[in-house]
This record gives sequence, C-alpha cells and structure tokens, in this order.
Amino acid sequence: MSLLMRRQATQIAASNTKCLVRSGILSSTRLYHSYDHPSPPSKQFTPTEKQILDAAYKHVPELGFTTAALTVGAREAGFPEVTVAAVADGAFALVRWHLVNKRQALADQSKALLSEEPLKSSRIAERVEALAWERLKGNGEVIHKWQDALALMAQPSYLPESVKELGALTDEIYFLAGDVSVDPSWYTKRGSLSMIYASSELFMTNDRSQDFADTQEFLSRRLRETSALGNVMGAIGQWTGFTASAALNVLRSKGIRV
Repeated sequence: MSLLMRRQATQIAASNTKCLVRSGILSSTRLYHSYDHPSPPSKQFTPTEKQILDAAYKHVPELGFTTAALTVGAREAGFPEVTVAAVADGAFALVRWHLVNKRQALADQSKALLSEEPLKSSRIAERVEALAWERLKGNGEVIHKWQDALALMAQPSYLPESVKELGALTDEIYFLAGDVSVDPSWYTKRGSLSMIYASSELFMTNDRSQDFADTQEFLSRRLRETSALGNVMGAIGQWTGFTASAALNVLRSKGIRV
C-alpha cells in the first residue's frame, strides 16, 4: 500500500476517534447512568423519507444500499423518482434506516431471549453477549452488501451519525441486560463493547461458516479477552483497526488497488 493510502487510512481512523470523543463513547467526563442520561437521539426521518426507505429497504438484498434501491422504493411508495433527492444523505439513509430499526427491534427480541434459561438467571456479561449476537444476526439478510454499507459509514461526512448510532446500540444492550452500574466501569464497558461489536460486524462480512458460527465465536472470544484486559485502551486499538479496514474498503470501492 502506498504512503498516500496509508495516510488516508490513518486520517480517517483519527477522524473516527475524534467522533467517538464527541459522541461520548470515549469521553472521560460522560455521565455514567444511561437511565438518567440517555445517548443523544439520532436524526429523525421525515414522513416522506420513512415511506421511501421502508419500500426501498426491501430491495437492499438485491440492489444494496444504493440510490437504485431508493429510486425503486420511491416509485413503489407512490412518489416520483425525483423525490429521491429529498432523502437526506442519499444511500447512507438506507444504512441508517437499517441500524435504527434493528436496534429498536432488539427490545422486543430481548423479552423472549432473556426470559429463557440459562439467560434468565445469568450474569450481565452473558446477557450482553447474547444481545450483541442477536443484533449481529440482524445483519444476516444483507451481509453480502454490508461491506458497501461499512464503506459509506466510514466516510467523514457520515462518521458522526454512524458513531452516534453505535453508541446508542451499546447503551441499549447494557440497558436491556440489566446493567445499573454507576461507577467508572459504565464508560469502559460501553467503549469496549462498541469496538468489539464494530470489529465483529467487519469479521462477519467474510464469514462463510454455517449460521455465522465463526462470527459468534469471534464475538465471544473478543469479549472474554477485553474483560480480562479490563482496559479501554485495548478497545481503542480495536476501533482503530476497524476504521483503518473501513478506510481501505472506501478506497477499494473507488477502484483503487490496495
């Protein structure tokens, strides 16, 4: 890889880290309790966007997170194709639609998941792992298009919203798992889970094992390792590695051989 490409990857990784700080995931001053201090809400979709995105999302498995899918969605929702221009962030809006809806669906899924043994009487760490895996499985139907989604998420203009949504997901997972800690571990646990989840998503895009068994094992192993480490710096390293990989995906998507 050329020196210029390395610099581009490094710059994007550095930008991502700044976004983590701004979002609160890597902020030493962030308040601990998610019950009293929830993550800032994601940008809201307009009624028109909701109709278009809902129709367009059905075509993502075939057309990917693309303007083409949005165009088909607009047509099916009864809007002229030119209405696609009114969808803020274009194709990235489809990625965010997926992220938001899958996160919100996790609350209902958790009721059945955590009511069964052995999770009913398990430790919080085990519940967190089960919930993170449940959310990862939500990518299954679009996993063959997810590298393109990661490339969109890695673009500087979309990083703040992508990282904010990642933070919202980790808050939701710990909330559903029953975590009520009000000490500094609030920060380290969520920071670590954010990095592990992001790297697991990337791993899953190349997983060809049955039912993504290798991804599940990867997630479990990384959670155990980070728990043993007990240090958020290891998690930051994981995030840097993830963003560098995502940056390379962006370069490759533009036809650059790396």
